[in-house]
Amino acid sequence: MKCPTCGGEIPFYDLHPNCKHCGVNIYYYSQDALLARDAKRTELEAGAARMVIARIKASFVGGGLQIARMVFVIATIAALLLPIGAVRFHLPFYEGALSAGWIGLVQAFKSGLLMKLPQLLQSTLLKPQATAGLVLFALLLVLLLVGVVILAIYLLSFFNLKRSTKRMKNWAFAGFLLSLAAQAVSVVVKLITPDSAQASVSFGFGGLLCAALFLVQYLLNRAILKKGIEPTYREYDPKRRDLLRQVRAGLVDLDELPLPVFESEEEHEARMKALEAVEKEEG
Repeated sequence: MKCPTCGGEIPFYDLHPNCKHCGVNIYYYSQDALLARDAKRTELEAGAARMVIARIKASFVGGGLQIARMVFVIATIAALLLPIGAVRFHLPFYEGALSAGWIGLVQAFKSGLLMKLPQLLQSTLLKPQATAGLVLFALLLVLLLVGVVILAIYLLSFFNLKRSTKRMKNWAFAGFLLSLAAQAVSVVVKLITPDSAQASVSFGFGGLLCAALFLVQYLLNRAILKKGIEPTYREYDPKRRDLLRQVRAGLVDLDELPLPVFESEEEHEARMKALEAVEKEEG
């Protein structure tokens, strides 16, 4: 390498802080430039970070509609606590229920009923009721899958606010139709499955509750799209983000940029006030 002041050659094995030709301290000579470079990069990165935070706020708490959407997204999954239907078994030395809801599934897993379903399907007497339990279980998984997909889109919605809202609207409408279909199927399963002394089938109203919540989600997302969901950025933050991408791509050199890179009147006033405060403290 060469000395930044005299241009003298410095061997790579020379670890002294001062140039052997002119004696300048190489580290402190370039410190101001390094600090300026860090300040420019920090300004650009802070602008990009503020834009992400603005999109997060706009998506989750940007207004009453967004807050209501957050509540109903969570409530839809929680609504599956209310079962779509249930199958109760009354066997010698054993009684259990397979309820197509969150609580019922946990209880059925703890009691071992889920593990016994393959055996119950082989029984001539209990095969209709065991089959009904599997159908109700499948309906629950379908509604749960739709709810989880909507939740995933919602959590990642700040990447693209408008597109994610459209997708949530479409999935919510699909969930509304599937919930009504699941409720109808559970009623049909109840009607066509005979009850016996060993097992009985009943239907719940979890499908109707999910349908109502999915419908509200659909209407909320539709209203958000109609109203608009654009975040509010600082004046120069979009330019800072674009310039940061060019710097990372190697298209722009930080050393060629001014300091500060971009500055609005409000930011200039805030910076000058901060400098005056520091000068007063030091004085």
